[in-house]
Amino acid sequence: MASPTSVFRAGATALITGSASGVGLAVAKLCASHSMDLILVDNNSSKLKEAQSSLAASAKGKVESHAMDVSSTNGWATLKSNVEKGGKKLDFLHLNAGIGLKGDWTDTAYFQKIFDVNFFGVLNGINTFFPHFENNSAQQKAIVVTGSKQGITNPPGNPAYNASKSAIKTIAEHLSFDLAKSSPSTSVHLLVPGWTFTGLTGGGKTTTKPDGAWAPEQVADFLYKKMGEGKFYAICPDNDVSWETDRKRMMWTMGDAVYERQPQSRWREEFKDEASKTMEAMQLGDKQGD
Repeated sequence: MASPTSVFRAGATALITGSASGVGLAVAKLCASHSMDLILVDNNSSKLKEAQSSLAASAKGKVESHAMDVSSTNGWATLKSNVEKGGKKLDFLHLNAGIGLKGDWTDTAYFQKIFDVNFFGVLNGINTFFPHFENNSAQQKAIVVTGSKQGITNPPGNPAYNASKSAIKTIAEHLSFDLAKSSPSTSVHLLVPGWTFTGLTGGGKTTTKPDGAWAPEQVADFLYKKMGEGKFYAICPDNDVSWETDRKRMMWTMGDAVYERQPQSRWREEFKDEASKTMEAMQLGDKQGD
């Protein structure tokens, strides 16, 4: 069976949401370096034009862009129609667009907006282009969904965001399982960036990459590496947090349910010392290369 990275090939078509900047743009550059045709999607039309111009200047494949709100089902229907003109089908779909907002338990709009973009923005993309990837046993295809560590370890402070990212993790896992049976040449991957500098770190107050953060291009390279290893989970470390630390945090979080602790115990005063000592003592094998 071909490696999932064989989807990165000349003439193949990649569609990436949230591709005007950050990780989405970095993955678009990765695709362009393999002479793929690019379809860039973002709701920031000015940034999108800049990205298209920049990529088109050096890309060997075609580069087109569509300004769109991923929460709009009508927008996805129009995009599908445009993509399929002339019988074109996608080979690589990266559902990357997402937002981060703050709100409280009385703020319905906060929960609604987060889920409209972060959850339904992904689900809309899967619903729309699933026929391009199902029943595929020919050339390699791939679907990538961008998740978040907050959707796995669930830290306090932003319940709507965490819940939305937890939900798309679940969706991506189901998608992987189902397509593995029906479409052996379609792979699915959950990309989970660590601390990544996108030029907006600190609310736009700094334009210099902090030492602890990765550049978006490092995230794209890590995705390529993990796809080459046939992995579903591409959980990125960064310069401050190692893969070993991420694993320990995830294992402690799962232990809340297994050992019937109070939820989010790592941040509760009565469990802080136990959590710190237990994670420090954990011995985990099969270390992931950073």
